[in-house]
Amino acid sequence: MAIAQKCSIQFAAPELLGDYPVAGLTLGSDSNLYGVTTNGGRNNYGTIFQVTPAGDVTFLYSFCSVAGCTDGILPESPLIQHTNGKFYGTASGNSLCCGTFFSLDMGLPPFTRSTANEGKVGATVDFLGQGFTDVTSVSFGGTLAPTFHATSDTLLTAKVPVGALTGVVKIVTSVGMLLGSHNFKVLPTVKTISPTSGVVGTVVTITGTGLTQATKVTFGGKAGTFTVNSDSQITATVPTTAKTGKIAVTTPGGAASSTTTFTVTP
Repeated sequence: MAIAQKCSIQFAAPELLGDYPVAGLTLGSDSNLYGVTTNGGRNNYGTIFQVTPAGDVTFLYSFCSVAGCTDGILPESPLIQHTNGKFYGTASGNSLCCGTFFSLDMGLPPFTRSTANEGKVGATVDFLGQGFTDVTSVSFGGTLAPTFHATSDTLLTAKVPVGALTGVVKIVTSVGMLLGSHNFKVLPTVKTISPTSGVVGTVVTITGTGLTQATKVTFGGKAGTFTVNSDSQITATVPTTAKTGKIAVTTPGGAASSTTTFTVTP
């Protein structure tokens, strides 16, 4: 296996810039985009480059820059970031004949990645990473999960706890903390509404799950005032503009509507 060494030099000469970026871009855990070009670079055998959120481009590596070109040439596939923080890719050939497998180390820390980016309270979520045989805690947006299990050193399952918040998942082991590569969205649910009809000003009790971060409650699409009593209960007041229809609750994790219609009475 050939290793593409880290290089933070910004190539200035036009002949060193990459050419023909046929592969897709990869979003890194540092919020930068990473990609490869099939041609261009110091030896015209391709490059690895980085694009910041501001649009600044830096060419990190020029293929075939070592004696014999054992690090590969003409990369055509997207990079993949492992949960150990490193990027991996393939090149079409090298001086020995055929393709090669390479890695790029940007010094990014290990992290964890969930197989699903959203879920309801009580849902079981799988996480990929490393060091899971020694996990001490798992939290969703700061709320500890009471149930988690390490299937192996690289696979962990955990249940979304009551009170979980949309945000970063943190997995703590004896040697450090692994952060989720993306925010995990806690999907709200609406199970019951009581009463199911009433005049303007009626206080309605809404029960469900994932309601802690509620930002809006609507009656037939019209917003009303509300109070979050707990992760499973909200009390909302029927607004003057309310229309007969479903009651919906919106949170940073998404929106949920009642299965029962609320009837606005005269």
